[in-house]
Amino acid sequence: MALRRGFRKEAREITREVRAELGIDAFAAMDPYALAKLYGIEVVDLSNPCLPAESVRHFTEERPHVFSGALVPLQPSGALIIENHVHHPVRRRSTIAHEMAHVLLEHPFGLTLTDENGCRAGVAEIEEEAAELSGELLIPSDAARAAAFKGWSDRSVAGYFRVSLPMARWRMNVTGARKIAARSWHRWAREHAVSALTAG
Repeated sequence: MALRRGFRKEAREITREVRAELGIDAFAAMDPYALAKLYGIEVVDLSNPCLPAESVRHFTEERPHVFSGALVPLQPSGALIIENHVHHPVRRRSTIAHEMAHVLLEHPFGLTLTDENGCRAGVAEIEEEAAELSGELLIPSDAARAAAFKGWSDRSVAGYFRVSLPMARWRMNVTGARKIAARSWHRWAREHAVSALTAG
């Protein structure tokens, strides 16, 4: 499903505002947990004693891949994020960023569950927006382009921004960062070649 017209621009604007609120620039690795705290969203994991032991065992031992996190509405107005603490830290960061994207976009929601492919419950358009915004939050378009100009590999991008390799690869591709950098280098090379010929 295609994103609605103008959403990527909106996601970039939201990201700039959020990063300014966190006191970090576009090229800094963002801490999704700090973002949740900034917006008053508590994050708990499945080791919380208030959760049913049988369910916890199911999602942490038997089928950990089916549950990454959940955004739980609280009355009268608020939300709580539950995350699966047995997952790798970069996956957990992505989960928190995804759930916070729902919060930032003020999406209407009941309980939404997230697995390794994103939320399993919810309107497709809403999930697409949350995925796009969470990616922008973790690796802003401006940062992806800067990384491309530096000649960074996907693995270097993943390590620096503390995300998974697939996330880094997706952001470098969807932003067109390397294509932009390549066009810029080719233009620079042509201009300097012409200058050299003219000078000769």
